[in-house]
Amino acid sequence: MAKPRTIFFCSSCGASSPKWLGKCPHCGEWNTYQEEVIQKETANEEKRRSWAGGNGKAASPKAVPLKEVQTGRTVRLRTPDDELNRVLGGGIVPGSLVLVGGQPGIGKSTLLLQVALQLPYKVLYISGEESEEQIKMRADRVGDVKSECFILTETNTTKVLQQAQDLQPQLMVVDSIQTMSSPHIDSTPGGIAQVRECAGELLRFAKETNIPIFLIGHINKEGDIAGPKLLEHIVDCVLQFEGDRHNTYRILRTLKNRFGSTDEMGIYEMRAAGLREVSNPSELLLSQKDEELSGSAVAATMEGMRPMLIETQALVSKAVFGTPQRSATGFDMRRLSMLLAVLEKRCGYFFSINDVFLNLAGGIRVEDPAIDLAIVASLISSLLDVSIPSNICFAGEVGLSGEIRAVQRVEQRIGEADRLGFKEIYVSKYGMKGIDPKRYGIRIQTLGKVEELKQALFV
Repeated sequence: MAKPRTIFFCSSCGASSPKWLGKCPHCGEWNTYQEEVIQKETANEEKRRSWAGGNGKAASPKAVPLKEVQTGRTVRLRTPDDELNRVLGGGIVPGSLVLVGGQPGIGKSTLLLQVALQLPYKVLYISGEESEEQIKMRADRVGDVKSECFILTETNTTKVLQQAQDLQPQLMVVDSIQTMSSPHIDSTPGGIAQVRECAGELLRFAKETNIPIFLIGHINKEGDIAGPKLLEHIVDCVLQFEGDRHNTYRILRTLKNRFGSTDEMGIYEMRAAGLREVSNPSELLLSQKDEELSGSAVAATMEGMRPMLIETQALVSKAVFGTPQRSATGFDMRRLSMLLAVLEKRCGYFFSINDVFLNLAGGIRVEDPAIDLAIVASLISSLLDVSIPSNICFAGEVGLSGEIRAVQRVEQRIGEADRLGFKEIYVSKYGMKGIDPKRYGIRIQTLGKVEELKQALFV
């Protein structure tokens, strides 16, 4: 056996160095190098086995001409969770490695245990954090316990993969990757070398056996997935489970997906009996109120292929201190400053002496530029203390010259507003080519400049 040696790894990008460095030369981050003790296998040691071929050694792959590779034969595994299917691009791809990250207590383990209990085929749930009794107690709370779900409390990857080889499940869940340890690496679990080695072994097992594996990953204080950045490059899909722990709604986003779009989003509601799918996102993004209030406007936005109506709330008040405050929740602060400058320059509304607070209802963050028009309307509404009727919504991007620019998929936005019972929608007149307003029951108002919005609603 070779003598153990020490190597320093960058926790941000996974780069290695024989000595400690203050600044990583690869990613430029400071104080990210951590010491790890590794043990390199010698040529006399037994090579790792091939999981696809039983106990034999791994066979050398052969090069295949690209034109001879056949496609279209992969059948995705559909789960009873439509939101998860949407985020994954239509279902679970056999042999894929999916990483699910999120804050502690956000519901990562609950989500995957719920999926494991609902699937009609054999599932192996590996837990390195909880005992079998703890998992059983949570399973009794979130759903019916089926005999096809098997529990394994183990952290050694060799024993885990051996059990999976004997059981031959159709899906595996590892909770969590930071608790796994490989006997091939002489370092503590959760270290950079261990996380990289364990992820590599699970990836090789998934590709050789065609069994999809879900990995639960912890996050650090910056909100990134803990461990080397290489972990996110190894896996096929990276899902981020977001939400406020004090709020009941959770959002599942796609950060990386080799088999589908990265623009999709799934929404859940956390209940005592587990997570409930939210098929109509507008129910959480639109607040319920009995009377019309100023500073509120509804925007028709898109998340991937899904149209949603979200309420924007603005509060404009006199500045108490010398420097006015600017605060935005769920929206880019720099874009808010730009919209305020456009309103001052083009419409004559002076926000420089006022505090401005902006909030997007439901705790969601939106990057769609089509929300600009609704934010402008809510800002003017709060400044003038004039309410906007709740049956009006907006969809348009505001430019620096005050023009209202066209946005993508305006037909789907109009259709969603019409389906939810809105009476009027304001859109850009430059995006109505080929659209017949008579097809919809909602009245479509077209605008070209921000000044026209001022004349239409606030004069």
